[in-house]
Amino acid sequence: MTQRGIYMDWNATAPLRPTALAAMSAALQEVGNASSVHAFGRRARAWVDHAREAVADLVGARAALVTFVSGGTEANNLALNSRGSRPLVVSAIEHESVLKPARLAGAQIARVGRSGEIDVAHLAYLLDKVSKPAFVSVMLANNETGVVQPVAEIARIARAKGALVHCDASQAAGRIPVSIEALGVDYLALSAHKLGGPQGAGALVLADDLPVEPLVQGGGQERNRRGGTENVAAIAGFGAAARDISALGEVERVAALRNLLEEKLTQFGLPLTVFGRNASRLPNTSCFASGTKTAETLVMALDLAGIAISAGSACSSGKVRPSHVISAMGFDAATAGSAVRVSLGWQNEPADIDSFIAAWGRVQRAGPARSDAAETRISAA
Repeated sequence: MTQRGIYMDWNATAPLRPTALAAMSAALQEVGNASSVHAFGRRARAWVDHAREAVADLVGARAALVTFVSGGTEANNLALNSRGSRPLVVSAIEHESVLKPARLAGAQIARVGRSGEIDVAHLAYLLDKVSKPAFVSVMLANNETGVVQPVAEIARIARAKGALVHCDASQAAGRIPVSIEALGVDYLALSAHKLGGPQGAGALVLADDLPVEPLVQGGGQERNRRGGTENVAAIAGFGAAARDISALGEVERVAALRNLLEEKLTQFGLPLTVFGRNASRLPNTSCFASGTKTAETLVMALDLAGIAISAGSACSSGKVRPSHVISAMGFDAATAGSAVRVSLGWQNEPADIDSFIAAWGRVQRAGPARSDAAETRISAA
């Protein structure tokens, strides 16, 4: 809990870690351009180099294969832009920064099951269907449900068919171990603000010296992969956050809080669907629907109670709309329209769960419930 309320929307953005703030403050006092050869420039360059090493270490990559960009969205777009003439195959639950360019490119869309996991057999079928080796894009962990995807299995199948594989690991890094080698992917996207770094920084990490077609042309920065003067302070904060969370020491405590929340939600005697409950999930994420009120109503009511949660992704210009992820999992419009997400982090405490449950109860008791509310159930969705 903070002085301004209880923050339970860490998948939208994580609070800035003190170490990241300290690094950014120090880097902001540097004068030089990181591309300049004089002493001032070399000091700025040192911040970038140290951050590059930290981000590389986070995912088991070589520092020279880390390209700093403005965030996860740009990293995803940069990867897709680098596919050449390869046809695209993506899953139906990808982040919009993958889905939108994929649809424009006429991509094949792989189904997902009721559990929220990508249908590997269907994806393999799509790979056989395309006219030449494809470019596959699958996320490591879904930003709404937290369901961890079988990326290593998908990568093995895809690469056996000559495909290149891109993985959006923005939500996973810092919450579960991430290794570009173990995953077997070619391109890996990261976002600084999901793991306690600043907004406006991210990285595209390569498994090898693969082709990268720049989205931003300029003075040859980032080994000609991304033009423009580096945002030294944001990159420094990204590196500091990457070092801070590399031990993953918070995972078990945060998972216990998430499990406590889901257990307490059953006490209200309302229909309850916990999406991906029986699948492997991020330890901090719970996405659920009670079917009694719309997600918009719930988010607004909890906000008035001083508690921040989300209706799925927070990347839609403030719009609250039915989740494309929940819909892709096969749930009806009413269920998708009432799904909310609670995502936790290192600042949350058991008292925050108690406060949420108390506020949730008040909201549920206020006003009429939907007519389709039935007996209490926990879905193994």
